[in-house]
Amino acid sequence: MTAVGDIRGTTHDRRAVISVLRRLRAPDGQSNPFPLWAELRSMGDVVPAPWGGYFITGFEACSQVLRGRNWLVPDFAWQERQPDAERWHAPATFEMSSKLSRLNAPAHTSQRRSLGNPFDRQTIEDMRPEIAAHTTRLLDDLEERLRTHGEADFVATVSEKLPIHTVGRWLALPAEDYAHILDMTHRQVHAQELLPTKSDLAVSEEATGQIRAFFTELVRGRRAHPGDDVVSDWIRHWDEQFPDDRAAADRIVYDLTMFITIASLETTATLLSVTVAMLLQNLAQWDWLRGHPEHVDDAIEEALRYDPPIHLNSRIAADDTVLAGVSIAKDSMVHVLFGAANHDPRRNESPQTFDILRGGAHLTFGGGAHYCLGAALARLEAQTLLTQLLNRFATLRPASDLTYAPRMVFRRVTSLKVTT
Repeated sequence: MTAVGDIRGTTHDRRAVISVLRRLRAPDGQSNPFPLWAELRSMGDVVPAPWGGYFITGFEACSQVLRGRNWLVPDFAWQERQPDAERWHAPATFEMSSKLSRLNAPAHTSQRRSLGNPFDRQTIEDMRPEIAAHTTRLLDDLEERLRTHGEADFVATVSEKLPIHTVGRWLALPAEDYAHILDMTHRQVHAQELLPTKSDLAVSEEATGQIRAFFTELVRGRRAHPGDDVVSDWIRHWDEQFPDDRAAADRIVYDLTMFITIASLETTATLLSVTVAMLLQNLAQWDWLRGHPEHVDDAIEEALRYDPPIHLNSRIAADDTVLAGVSIAKDSMVHVLFGAANHDPRRNESPQTFDILRGGAHLTFGGGAHYCLGAALARLEAQTLLTQLLNRFATLRPASDLTYAPRMVFRRVTSLKVTT
């Protein structure tokens, strides 16, 4: 691998990097990370992390890492090679290390092939009417709350409910368990933060135990009473791969079902909230889009670029390599900063301007073997919601700013008050 384009190396000012990270975790940094991304990017496209490894800030360098075959995810094998391997044995961390996003070839290849393209064009079209119908029901509830109370929390009323219903119907999860699944997901995700505290890990450990119990029982029940549903199909597929080991088949089905469920909730909910919030903060674009609905998809892509639901993902150098002129040793960890990359002015001019006609580029869904398998579904949910919202709520306005959970990896909008 060679350096990417004409871009700079690194800074070694550890205190400056720590300062940016601290401010990114603070409330002001959560609500407005854009100048902090620019500050970190000004230190170089490859910036040493205070604890070892590197932050990757530039668009081209991040793209190269995400798409390059010699960049791996930190799987079990890598974790066991580390001198501090014990840090990876926290139950919540260990649990996620067996999921699709933390697998390399050949295990990753095998599981992805078993899934095929779960959201191909025909599947998306088949799901469209149900998503549209449920979106209508949620917006009916929003309308009633606005009529009764004068304002409503868009996140609690709409954004968080559409994704769980969508994936829940697809996997045939019990509707009465939707709220419980959401709650477990919100608590489990702390283990996937960049530097989780002991209290974060304790919260995640409890949630992980509950998630494990829920999805283990789900797979057990689906095996006992198979039906015409996705999970039952996976059981049949993996029984063929492991004809003499049903326990092995069930473990893989559990991993797939659990991962796809929790991976599709907060990320999509954040996309829905951010898209609506950014348009309401730019009312001229909101009003223009109402008259030009053919550009709804452009608005969604700009929201994905502007404030991605995931701000950071990690990769491992499979070999000694050079990235953006910086030598990186085998097994070194790099952290791809999606937000910083999407706001790289060398790729997107005036990146802090929200412009639905930008036609720019983003890396929000990743790239290469680990490209987000739910990207088409997330886009469909956002498209359906935004189209209906523009048609029904011409005078919708923000009643408060977005509020965010204090995280650096998974972005979660906790509240967006709206009024008319």
